[in-house]
Amino acid sequence: MQSAHREMVNPELAVDRDWWRGAIIYQIYPRSYQDSDGDGIGDLKGIAARLPYIASLGVDAVWISPFFKSPMKDFGYDVTDYCDVDPMFGTLADFDALVGEAHRLGIRVMIDEVLSHSSDLHPWFQESRSSRNNPKADWYVWADAKDDGTPPNNWLSIFGGSAWQWDTRRQQYYLHNFLSEQPDLNFHSREVQDALLEATRFWLERGVDGFRLDTINFYFHSQGLENNPPLPPEQRNDQTAPAVNPYNYQDHIYDKSRPENLGFLERFRALLDEYPGAAAVGEVGDSQHGLEVVAAYTAAGKRVQMCYAFDFLAPEKISAPKVRMVLESFGRVATDGWSCWAFSNHDVMRHASRWAVGEADPTAYLKVVSALLMSMRGSVCLYQGEELGLTEANLAFEDLQDPYGIRFWPEFKGRDGCRTPMVWEANAPNGGFSNVKPWLPVPAEHLAKAVSAQQGDPASLLEHYRRFMAFRRQHPALAKGEIEFMPSDGSTVAFSRREGNEQIVCVFNLGSAPADVQLGENGSPQPLPGHGFSAQAEAGTIRLGGYGAWFGRIA
Repeated sequence: MQSAHREMVNPELAVDRDWWRGAIIYQIYPRSYQDSDGDGIGDLKGIAARLPYIASLGVDAVWISPFFKSPMKDFGYDVTDYCDVDPMFGTLADFDALVGEAHRLGIRVMIDEVLSHSSDLHPWFQESRSSRNNPKADWYVWADAKDDGTPPNNWLSIFGGSAWQWDTRRQQYYLHNFLSEQPDLNFHSREVQDALLEATRFWLERGVDGFRLDTINFYFHSQGLENNPPLPPEQRNDQTAPAVNPYNYQDHIYDKSRPENLGFLERFRALLDEYPGAAAVGEVGDSQHGLEVVAAYTAAGKRVQMCYAFDFLAPEKISAPKVRMVLESFGRVATDGWSCWAFSNHDVMRHASRWAVGEADPTAYLKVVSALLMSMRGSVCLYQGEELGLTEANLAFEDLQDPYGIRFWPEFKGRDGCRTPMVWEANAPNGGFSNVKPWLPVPAEHLAKAVSAQQGDPASLLEHYRRFMAFRRQHPALAKGEIEFMPSDGSTVAFSRREGNEQIVCVFNLGSAPADVQLGENGSPQPLPGHGFSAQAEAGTIRLGGYGAWFGRIA
């Protein structure tokens, strides 16, 4: 039986079970979006107050990073209660009000589920560690030490060091792929799966439209606890962990991306399917096998609807050849799967700093790469402040909050630089985020990029995002259509998107110098208006200026 919360959902939002395919999802990091109660930390009421702004962007949904009860060792990704709101963010009533207002504005709500691990203060773990024979003794991953007292194998934590922590009560090691305060749940236990699915149902009953599944490929481990093999140096990259972390030295075939996960994902999808329109996007952290994992997890319409890997979240700058290689590779390995692309999120350096620094016109560059992102086959995640062109904040060591950055400083400064507060008012204290000192400082250079400074200026990046999302809504082929790449070279990317009887040709120049793209002699190019770019089209040739784009049809 469904709750009243489900019945209150705007019926317009429940019509399209396929809404997620090609959706634009706006990620909110709640600590840093809007402080409503004067404690320097963002909260659910603050998000609700800013929903009209989010609706004005034209996005389809919001993804809200964790707001559950937590000791905040990893800022909410260490959960002590999967079915309640941490008081710093508000109450369940505040959440219900947020969902109601979002639905009234035509915005779906997705929340961040952290199922692979909990906090070590979660009651489940407290019981599990109390003895080797309690009812939850096998709810986490426990293993005996080797004869010499060392950990059971060579598995490493993404946050540094061994993935095993000694527990003096059970006289055993427990597995933690992240902080030692984040013990991994044992998905080989059916009871664990059932408990997590019930927590999922709790939020579905409250009216959520879907989930972002944190570290979806970390749910299962190999019960044989085999050592991971080494990875040849030439295959190491820093997509999953920073280069300073030896995590990248292993091929992680035993501690994640296990085949057993497919069965659980089918159970998860069966639950989602009980709620019309509910959808999920999974985060796949796997540098060696990411596209294959995404393909498997989204296959055949019986697992999660979409996943994203780190192909465009890595330090390597986006390029025309990489775009084509990634999308064509995904098309080959995931013929019936669906990806969700992102250039920035709460875990990586903002792409305005990763990519735009050094460009002749950083704002024009950010406009063209954002148009490219929103034109590729797949769904899209935008990260708060991306639409303003916010850069990575350069914080002093004493301002850091992230344990990841504190551990690897100064070679890796952690994730605080992309998590600083949203800037609303250029002339207000703390950019209008809070009237007291925020949990992270607001960089002075961000104030000039505040919403108030860009709103209404047609040349601004903010208005570009609004304009392009409106253009995209007018042309369903850009959201849901098939993709076919066309010949191009250098800094240019060209492809067509086709949905039903609509076919749109999309051409981009990621470089600062003018470039031409030949479309062939099959017809004359007819430009489409409304996206804000200007380019010349003549006799099968598109003449692009630096950081230019063209959208049209071939008559």
